[in-house]
Amino acid sequence: MSNVFEHNLKIGVLGGGQLGRMLIQSAVDFNISLSVLDPDPHAPCAGISDFHCGSITDYDTVMAFGRTCDLLTIEIENVNTDALKSLERAGKQVYPQPDIIALIQDKRTQKQFFRDHGIPTADFVLTEDREEVMAHADFLPAVHKLGRAGYDGRGVQVLRTHDDLHKSFDAPGVLEKLVDFTREISVIVARSRDGGMVSYPAVEMAFHAEQNLVEYLFSPAQLSADLQKKADSVARKVASELGIVGLLAVEMFVTNDGEVLVNEIAPRPHNSGHHTIEANVTSQYEQLLRMILNLPAGDTSVVSPSAMVNLLGEPGHSGPARYVGFEEVLALPGAHIHLYGKRLTKPFRKMGHVTIVDSDQKRLFEKANFVKQKLKVIA
Repeated sequence: MSNVFEHNLKIGVLGGGQLGRMLIQSAVDFNISLSVLDPDPHAPCAGISDFHCGSITDYDTVMAFGRTCDLLTIEIENVNTDALKSLERAGKQVYPQPDIIALIQDKRTQKQFFRDHGIPTADFVLTEDREEVMAHADFLPAVHKLGRAGYDGRGVQVLRTHDDLHKSFDAPGVLEKLVDFTREISVIVARSRDGGMVSYPAVEMAFHAEQNLVEYLFSPAQLSADLQKKADSVARKVASELGIVGLLAVEMFVTNDGEVLVNEIAPRPHNSGHHTIEANVTSQYEQLLRMILNLPAGDTSVVSPSAMVNLLGEPGHSGPARYVGFEEVLALPGAHIHLYGKRLTKPFRKMGHVTIVDSDQKRLFEKANFVKQKLKVIA
């Protein structure tokens, strides 16, 4: 779209959370205004955009919002894809494409897509209810995931023995073989309308043991050249087979025997790409705008090794958010604090993140641990 800056193009975003907030910050650099739809009147995007309070899962609400926009994108998968398909048929541009969002919304169709397209992933069985899970007791140890509605660690149960079977979900899900892995990594791929692709160097993620939320991220991942190449190739294959326009975050396991298996994918900016704002030439948010507007891809090169620490609400704290240790972290060389504008905290709610850049790997780890110990979100 060569004339993107020559008229008042209106881009609509479904979802007004922190990802949308950071997308707005990149859009400002391009002098592009975003309209945002979100059900929470106090969402992170409220007050800094053309904000509309309404359901992103209601057909009529999404249709009414979409009719006012030239182009639509998302910052969360839980949207009404039927409305987006109708808007697409009516001539609106929708990226990522509604069919792809719908496929990814359900972990069952997502996993089947991997299998059908020769994408390496853990062995799995599709289950309809708890009774079916119990009938596959010989498949343990495994992970049971809800097909739909699981997010940020919710909707996932690890089933190691027969004694754990009662924890499985009595709803459609997918039972995956428990993978013996050494690292969890992520590669973000950007794909334009003409099929051109660029990818970011793989990052390594460390998860909270109980909440299944990313606590730390390190970039670039400490992988051999062969594994880096393999991970990049797998991520690009997924994006290519989907034919997605926009961003695709591909989360993967690196196994003990040197294989790379796709865990899950997300068709939007992702927690594993927050660091790109400071640590890469082009942030994932600017890259998304480039892709959906069919502009030249941005350079994904690493400017500096980095770490990212998620700021989660402290256990036992619910109410108006307060930040303890803010000034100490702000004084840390190379630390960049991002707060998401959420007024209320609750246990393990994502309230912000801190990116640390440092050329020395040892200092990077030390600083990440300092941030984790020092900066707390309490009520």
